[in-house]
Amino acid sequence: MKFISPKVDYAFKKIFGSEQSKDILISFLNAIIYGEEKKIQSLTIANPYNPGQLISLKESYLDIKAVLSDSSIVVIEMQIAPMASFNKRVVYNLAKAYSNQLGTGEDYPILNPVIAVTVTDFILLKKYDEVISQFVFQEKTKKIELFDNELQLIFVELPKFNKALSELNSLTDKWIYFLKEAASLDSIPESLGEVSEIELALNLANQANMTVEELEFVDRRGIMLQDEKGRIAYAKEEGKEEGREEGRLTEAIALVMRLLKKRFGEIPLLISSQIESLALDDLERLTEDIFDLNSLQDLEKWLEALIEYKTNLILR
Repeated sequence: MKFISPKVDYAFKKIFGSEQSKDILISFLNAIIYGEEKKIQSLTIANPYNPGQLISLKESYLDIKAVLSDSSIVVIEMQIAPMASFNKRVVYNLAKAYSNQLGTGEDYPILNPVIAVTVTDFILLKKYDEVISQFVFQEKTKKIELFDNELQLIFVELPKFNKALSELNSLTDKWIYFLKEAASLDSIPESLGEVSEIELALNLANQANMTVEELEFVDRRGIMLQDEKGRIAYAKEEGKEEGREEGRLTEAIALVMRLLKKRFGEIPLLISSQIESLALDDLERLTEDIFDLNSLQDLEKWLEALIEYKTNLILR
């Protein structure tokens, strides 16, 4: 047997976000959010995986949105590599999921709690050793919680998990091991197969059960994400050796943002994040093209064209 890696966001959505994945997602969320208490009994996947509609490779945010039986919303995302303003993007997506519940003229009482679960294949919280961390609103000094967990941020940092297969003692251990090591397995281990939901997840991840089109897409998506991860690692290494280059990048980002604000006013957070992740030569190109752009829509098209161009270069 060969299994696709759940760390590839497209594969993650297929495994946890398909129509037949409800029991898988319930087991996973109970383990990660509620310490294995069976608090979630049912849910609805609001944006299910559709094998007939493969997304574009340039799609950068493949989340899973689930609505629980008490109407709470959970947004789950797999992130393989760090990115500029990643913390702001996580907060933005949490706030967006919360605010989007409210239509024009509707009142605040209809708002339901939102939980954002982010799985990372990199260390996010360097001063914190736990694999799973949960954040809620609380008073800064007395640590008194506020708003009854109306908004929660939960992070699962895979590199911090170092248990071997023989050391898995809990359902939570087994789910994290599955996320981290599924692609290295050549069969379904007994300790994982005894959990029916994990066995089903492994069957969904089994390459033998996927179409040629799906396999090709997962492979291409995985290569693109690994290339991006490698680019970031290389940039960091270069940054250590060439502090001046990093300074030039920071200055270029600041210059571009000043020019954009003067031309278009306040820049949306998602566009700012994209600009902050651009390479130095792309920023320099944008400063040359900026006065040819007449609106934020033109800017978005410029960024989309750049992403598509770089994706095509990778696939050649």
